[in-house]
Amino acid sequence: MRSEDADPLQLPDLASRALRGSVIAASDEFFAEKENLINPGAPTFSAHTFGHKGQLYDGWETRRRRGADADLGLLPGVDEHDWAIVRLGAPGVVHAVVVDTAHFTGNFPQACSVEACWADGYPDLAALESARWVEIVPRAPLTGDARHTFEIPAASRHRYSHLRLRIFPDGGVARLRVHGVVVPDPALLEGLTFDLAALENGGDVVGCSDRFYSAPRNAISPGLSRVMGEGWETRRRRAAGNEWLAVRFAGQGVVSLVEVDTSGYIGNSPGVAEVRGYTGGVSDAGAAWDDPSSWGPLLPRTSLRPDTPHRFRVRPAACELVRLDVLPDGGVARLRLYGSLTAEGLTRVRERWAQTAL
Repeated sequence: MRSEDADPLQLPDLASRALRGSVIAASDEFFAEKENLINPGAPTFSAHTFGHKGQLYDGWETRRRRGADADLGLLPGVDEHDWAIVRLGAPGVVHAVVVDTAHFTGNFPQACSVEACWADGYPDLAALESARWVEIVPRAPLTGDARHTFEIPAASRHRYSHLRLRIFPDGGVARLRVHGVVVPDPALLEGLTFDLAALENGGDVVGCSDRFYSAPRNAISPGLSRVMGEGWETRRRRAAGNEWLAVRFAGQGVVSLVEVDTSGYIGNSPGVAEVRGYTGGVSDAGAAWDDPSSWGPLLPRTSLRPDTPHRFRVRPAACELVRLDVLPDGGVARLRLYGSLTAEGLTRVRERWAQTAL
């Protein structure tokens, strides 16, 4: 099973603040800040909450455009639409874009389009102006208070670092979601020990037994879990067995240290954890989740404490897919699997990097 095989809306949001994306520039943000576009939470609205510029909105909202009309005191040559540029939290191949106008009912844009580019390093706005931008979402109509999903055609699925959302002519957008697959830079991984499971390094959750309270992908997201909702928590299990999740690396790696962090989970942490690496072919893993003979031990069944980051050195083992079992259930703030890529794994990452270039 690969991330690319999933429903595109189930892929990571590459633009999200949770993945450390940012909105680096916008043509206008008179009524509501551009940074709201990439907040990870769902947009909210409270009627009759006014600031000195008007009703407060959880999104990005520009002023009303009037065109190049000398009678209105506006300058000729002004852009006829607004735009915002987003730096993705991690470079990746975009599979779908969601433009959400939630709660914007009389002030939403008439239409939008989306462009993308690749830019090395950490370019400023001036440098991005000379980048090669390609249109991945042609101009399309928008409606108010609605999620608009645009799947990206295969021909446009390249590796991008920045997106530009254009809205015509003006108005408000609550959220911009950019669903895709992280493509890590091999130059930043070669010869280093790093978290093989991390989303920003190309890891992803490819299987999970339960996601009742929160998403399992939270466990491999950047940073620390500040509250329980930022980790992975299952419902209370009332049947035999236990809960688990499986993480696929960007390429084969050798795991040497396992961290299972239960920070914030005080009355609902797992009692025991076990970590195993998959020894079969990764493409066949989906049919073998429950076959113990297909998984080799990394961390044997080990008792966990509530609200504690647990670190364990393990016997180095090469694998591309790892399964965390929590017994019987509970919450895990973060799962970290430190190690380095094998020669085979590095080759795979290099190939992927080259194949997805624009």
